Amino acid sequence: MTEMTESDGRALFSDDGVPDHHALMAPLRLLALEAGAAIIKVASSASADSWDKADGSPVTEADHAAERVILQGLKAIDERITIVSEEAFAAGYRPEAEETFWLVDPLDGTREFVSGSGEYTVNIALISQRRPVLGVVHCPSLGTSAWGIVGHGAYESDPKGNVSPLSVRRIPDEGAVVIASRRHGDPDRLKTFLDGRPVAEWRSAGSSLKFIEIAAGRADIYPRFGTTMEWDTAAGDAVLRAAGGSTRTTAGEDLLYGKTGYINPDFVAAAD
Repeated sequence: MTEMTESDGRALFSDDGVPDHHALMAPLRLLALEAGAAIIKVASSASADSWDKADGSPVTEADHAAERVILQGLKAIDERITIVSEEAFAAGYRPEAEETFWLVDPLDGTREFVSGSGEYTVNIALISQRRPVLGVVHCPSLGTSAWGIVGHGAYESDPKGNVSPLSVRRIPDEGAVVIASRRHGDPDRLKTFLDGRPVAEWRSAGSSLKFIEIAAGRADIYPRFGTTMEWDTAAGDAVLRAAGGSTRTTAGEDLLYGKTGYINPDFVAAAD
């Protein structure tokens, strides 16, 4: 675990708790990589079995190992900033949202991890005034990462560390590439929503990689009907917004964070 001194943390957040988004990005990217390494370590061990949480969703030692890394790292950056993280929340730590807070999904796509598909991610996002302002999404199995600061651009790196800018594309006249969850959602409502819209291709993907595909211009729209939690979407949403896209409710309003129970309504993420 890379240590960060108190003076380092003070450089990243002012005395009033105002973050320096650009200064934060390097340690957050490193933290996501370290969490990913913790996941891979569990995957190669005998402790990769899953069990069900109270809500019926699966969890593994990898989820907990990654969360321990991230919580330690975020507290080292600045212990004053509230952290809302999936497994801690499931264990009963349910803080009220503040003006600025972290949203963390240490292993987004646990079912993908358990199945061996590789389409799972580490998600870390910073929320300010109910909107994601920066986010990091790391896919340990692929060795890829994506990150962005809203208003200042988004980027992705390949397994060799080559970095490329991300930007949404104009939806082609022949139709959109629609990307949907492989294991969740409501297929009937999805088809109704898209009825009459030109669709060139359908794809499926796990975890927050769907947001990254749109941010990279490889897909155009991700409608999601069904329950998601804020930590599922915040980091990918931040990268998408930084790349010029948007995530809105079905009423056309910005998807906001810090809602009661941290539960999302139906939403549509899209190239904007």
